[in-house]
Amino acid sequence: YIERNPSYLLYQFPASATELSILKMADYRPIVANMFLFFLIFGLSGTVDFSHFKRQIKNKKAILTGLLLQFIILPFLGFLVVKITKLDYIMGITLLIITSSPGGAYSNWFCSIFNADLALSVTMTAISTILSVAMLPLNVLLYSRLAFDGDVLDSLDWHALGISLAVVVAAITSGLFISAKYGKESPKLRSALNKAGNVAGLGLIIFTSVAPEGGSIDLSGRELVFYFGTILPIVFGLLASILISSLAGLNKPERVTVSVECVYQNTGIAMTSCLALFDGADEAYAIGVPFWYTGMQTLFVGIYCLVAWKMGWTKAPANENIFKVLFRSYEVEEEQCSQENTDSQQQSMNGEGAPLDDSDAEQANNEKEQKPEEVIGSAN
Repeated sequence: YIERNPSYLLYQFPASATELSILKMADYRPIVANMFLFFLIFGLSGTVDFSHFKRQIKNKKAILTGLLLQFIILPFLGFLVVKITKLDYIMGITLLIITSSPGGAYSNWFCSIFNADLALSVTMTAISTILSVAMLPLNVLLYSRLAFDGDVLDSLDWHALGISLAVVVAAITSGLFISAKYGKESPKLRSALNKAGNVAGLGLIIFTSVAPEGGSIDLSGRELVFYFGTILPIVFGLLASILISSLAGLNKPERVTVSVECVYQNTGIAMTSCLALFDGADEAYAIGVPFWYTGMQTLFVGIYCLVAWKMGWTKAPANENIFKVLFRSYEVEEEQCSQENTDSQQQSMNGEGAPLDDSDAEQANNEKEQKPEEVIGSAN
């Protein structure tokens, strides 16, 4: 009975329940979660027009603004919150790990369903994930020593970080390959990949919510600073992102994208670090921080994206039905309209005296030479 229902032990032996739950889930939970993660990023990467992705790679202003917010501003804000609110060591270290982590995969999902600049989001995810291998330990080392005079690098789950890096890079690479190979000729394929990516994202949310160890973390009855202190980096991060991206002159969908990428963090790294850093009651106390942060970043980013859409900051029309906005990819439609306009302009130019190629010029000369004969024939 216990093997089939490990949560039963929660009511008798809370520490044992946590350990047993982790052991029971260790075999398949990371595998299933990474599968959902792969298809989420693969589908959304396949949605992006490859030419748009290449343009975003060269969009230095947007990329550098996003990286500044992700690896400089947010970790510093996390440190300020820890010092100002005087968080204890357990909550403070955990929050510093969260704010120093790379962006979470759901940032792509939010940019997709709310029609921000998805190509920029995918590009930033790829770059920030790779850079996090160096920036994550650097920020954790710096701010943990400034805040608590401690070193927590040994607690970081480098194996999990490496797996996440491999999954993200493989998903983005394969998705962009499909887009470059077949997406131009088949917009319907890109639209289908977008829907598949969104379904995978929803599946990942459901899976992580109903997994057996879910519910073993008690978030009730904690001190007030736990509830408001851990969400302050989200609020300040969004405000800083809006201000800095606006001052940088980014267009509105790009502002939404860099804001989402800045505050939506990969909290899984902090969760695994808590298991290595703390034991017993301290472990359960610490792991509540990334759980609470995950829920709050989803709430705040969702509200921000809704407000941004109604203000006309996304690619979706502000007066459109919300269900159409959530289930339509304006990224694909925008590329289709752009391509159609380009084709019609080219046709119009050819019809109105645009420069002709050699074959067109030769045909025009032959027609001119034949005209005198046609006139004589008609006169006779």
